[in-house]
Amino acid sequence: MIRLFLFIFLGLFPFCVNAQLTYNIPKSVGLDSTYIHTNVDSIMHDAIVQKAFPGAQLLVAKQGKIIFHKAYGFHTYDSIQKVELNDMYDLASVTKITGPLPALMKLYEEGKLDLDVPFSNYWKSWKNRNDKKDITLRELLSHQAGMQPYIVFLNDVLKKGKTKNRFIRHTKNKRFSNKIYSNLYVKNRFYKKVFRKIKRSKVSKDKVYKYSGLASLIYPKLIENITRESYQNYIRKHFFQPLGCKTLGYLPTDKTFPNTIVPTELDSIFRNNYVKGYVHDENAALLGGVSGNAGLFGSAKDLAIYMQMLLQKGNYNGNQYFKPDTVEEFTRIQYPDNNNRRGLGFDKPLIGNDTLNIKEAYPAPQVSAKSFGHSGFTGTFVWADPDEELVFIFLSNRVYPSRTPRNIYELNIRPKLQRIFYTKASFLNNKPKNVPKEAFWKEKNGNGFWFHVEWINSHKNMTRIAIYHKDTGELIVRKKFIKVCSLDNPKFIENLKKEIDFYDGQNIQLIDNCFLQKR
Repeated sequence: MIRLFLFIFLGLFPFCVNAQLTYNIPKSVGLDSTYIHTNVDSIMHDAIVQKAFPGAQLLVAKQGKIIFHKAYGFHTYDSIQKVELNDMYDLASVTKITGPLPALMKLYEEGKLDLDVPFSNYWKSWKNRNDKKDITLRELLSHQAGMQPYIVFLNDVLKKGKTKNRFIRHTKNKRFSNKIYSNLYVKNRFYKKVFRKIKRSKVSKDKVYKYSGLASLIYPKLIENITRESYQNYIRKHFFQPLGCKTLGYLPTDKTFPNTIVPTELDSIFRNNYVKGYVHDENAALLGGVSGNAGLFGSAKDLAIYMQMLLQKGNYNGNQYFKPDTVEEFTRIQYPDNNNRRGLGFDKPLIGNDTLNIKEAYPAPQVSAKSFGHSGFTGTFVWADPDEELVFIFLSNRVYPSRTPRNIYELNIRPKLQRIFYTKASFLNNKPKNVPKEAFWKEKNGNGFWFHVEWINSHKNMTRIAIYHKDTGELIVRKKFIKVCSLDNPKFIENLKKEIDFYDGQNIQLIDNCFLQKR
């Protein structure tokens, strides 16, 4: 009788919600391995060729199983150091949801923080500021407070391109012990100047969505004030250590990791070198590398563990880190009527995201409205989708060697990768009756077609492709192409699948201009 009860109970409430991440294959969760690897490889290789980043890695977990984890490219464009699966990355703004946010969630649970009373109750210096005294923590976390987006504190420590001795020293001493780089130290009390300038910053009178990272600079000190312990120790003790996230943390050069740290940008402003192992964000650097807006480093696996815990409503490997209600409150959209998509700290899909094409959507149009995550300026992106039980971790150093290129955005790389994991194997394996067995699927902007390579004539350097309707299997078009790339490659069909981008109703769009349509 007890066994029967347990069987029924477990059947009704599947306990992947308590699971520890394990490795498996896409087929185990109803996805097609060939489709995934072919398409991810194609997008990643194209991104590297177009210099969106020198290298990257992607980890995807579904139903508590890591079904994809693969590295691409190199740390830099000189192609010396290959990207490895355990490499550590500067997480940039992903820090916001992995560093201060879990601490704030815990303090909220314990009744030590109220989301809807004035933040100035906890941050006393705002009490005498008319534009800030009534702002709530809920408004700050959801970017509804009207705070200005950013303050460049670097301007305070530079004069005519050189560092001011008042704030920056080249040797360490008692008053200058916060390390910015191998030979640079910022004044220990510089954080007071940061907090003072934030206090005096302008606030918009209009309560509308306006992304701001200023409050994130304050949160670590707030957490220390409430808990009476070091912010770093607090998040390590309550989250990173019990979760087993060994690489997640600040100041990685102070520790002895076997992992290689991926470099970010050539800083020509005040560090005058490639930044590696030190935080890329200048504001976080001036706070000694420990900040709420940036500064955390970590590996893809450790980020996946953290996001899986949130996906499982605060539970991981039998330990309850948050109450389910807490996770639901922080990950739900807060001000939908004000066209503000944000949760509390967490980013959310655009409102109406599922109606948008891949270029307009954020993130992929296929994600559910309950999904949540965050992106980072250095080229990082983490996302969890409770409806699909899916965790998506993308890490790159897109700011290498400069933050200027924007191909990672213009090529829609991350949304394109993300949507691949929403195409089920049952769909791919059940083609309409008229579609040849060998036909392959290509999708773009929410639409897709079945492509079939009918024949290849190596002598004439020619191939013919047929396109079929995704639902009815009706033949839509059949076209001949002159192949300007070599046809004698034994992996031609495989390469061809990667090169075909999409059919827009008139033309087959092809990557790298490898084909010329025969007139």
